[in-house]
Amino acid sequence: MAQFELIMPKMGESIAEATITKWLKNEGDTIKLDEAIVEIATDKVDSEVPSTNEGILIKKLWNEGDVVPVGAAIAIIGSDAAQAVSTSPVKEQNNVAAAVKEVVSMVDSAVKAVAAPVLTQSAEGRFYSPLVLNIAKTEGIGMAELDLIAGSGKDNRVTKGDIIKYIEGGRQAQGNSTQTTSTAPVVETAVSSTPVAPKPTASKITLMPGDEIIEMDRMRKLIADHMVMSKSTSPHVTSFVEVDVTNLVMWREKIKSKFEKKEGEKITYTPIFIEAVVKAIKDFPMINISLDGQNIIKRKNINIGMAAALPSGNLIVPVIKNADTKNLLGLVKDVNDLAKRARENKLQPDDIQGGTYTITNVGTFGNVMGTPIINQPQVAILAVGTIKKKPAVIETEYGDVIAIRHMMFLSHSYDHRVVDGALGGSFIRRVADYLEQWDVNREI
Repeated sequence: MAQFELIMPKMGESIAEATITKWLKNEGDTIKLDEAIVEIATDKVDSEVPSTNEGILIKKLWNEGDVVPVGAAIAIIGSDAAQAVSTSPVKEQNNVAAAVKEVVSMVDSAVKAVAAPVLTQSAEGRFYSPLVLNIAKTEGIGMAELDLIAGSGKDNRVTKGDIIKYIEGGRQAQGNSTQTTSTAPVVETAVSSTPVAPKPTASKITLMPGDEIIEMDRMRKLIADHMVMSKSTSPHVTSFVEVDVTNLVMWREKIKSKFEKKEGEKITYTPIFIEAVVKAIKDFPMINISLDGQNIIKRKNINIGMAAALPSGNLIVPVIKNADTKNLLGLVKDVNDLAKRARENKLQPDDIQGGTYTITNVGTFGNVMGTPIINQPQVAILAVGTIKKKPAVIETEYGDVIAIRHMMFLSHSYDHRVVDGALGGSFIRRVADYLEQWDVNREI
């Protein structure tokens, strides 16, 4: 029987592995072309892996909860088994069973051959995923030190969370603590005679009557890790400006009904804010950068991420690619499409990759301003507050007057390692200028 491997697909340039969350098919099931076989999750988005061939699922190579590197085989499918299936239910079952029996011995040996090349093994026989090895390389952690990190994954493998926790916990202090309890000979010979203070543990939370314990879901855990990592990586500074968006509000109120009737799309404030940010990035391109060690990566493309709510209540950041090449109508269509698919849990891995600058709208929740956390590896993020009517002083040719205006706050958090106050403050002021100078007679 011919057979082929179902491969863990590539899901973006920065994603090296994915977790199998649920098998949708069992061994022996008939598989149709493009039929979803397994659900997977990355630290960015959940997705499904469809079959690229018809056949029968012969062998699952990984279990639910396993972390699988991109490019690894996740299942074996018999490609011609489906042809042998009769219309008779009894005969169909016999054919399936025979097909499974025919290749199961070959598959068992194939599992070892498939799994070994995609993980790197240390001298102590311990396997590491490409993602863990890449983090270790970036942080200057050698294989000997990597072997000392306690793993929480399957077969005590070191996960992304384990190595980040090790780094944030002071590296060698935690490594020495691990050496003391390990039984591996190489570890015991490396134990220092110098006393090492025990690793600090989290304080015990006292439960009170009526308290409820709610375990974080997978995405909330990933968000929490990402936020802690961002704050520990970048020294955050936040600048604020208040913006008079009266002309913008009046213009939108004037054209929104006509626009929806003509284009079949609702026009929200988000694409307007994105357009202003793109213009300001062109004026201050050193906001559109990333930091790689001592090297500054100046991005050619302007890819704007926009925070959107998922049905679970968690947030995700889909990305508008090459936003600088799109007019306002194009931005409206992209924003509405990404927001709709986020609400319906239909975002694809590529939809959330490659962002170079992020906008989050805290005004959606009635907040006047916020201090957003940078979406690594970017160096800045803009929070947009709610629009409120307020009395404001207006300069006229006849003197200053007080009038009711539509006002809002912009909050700009940036990485002070590479963005100083002059650049960060000038950038957000320029965004405000573009919004305040809105043409009330503009046509789309």
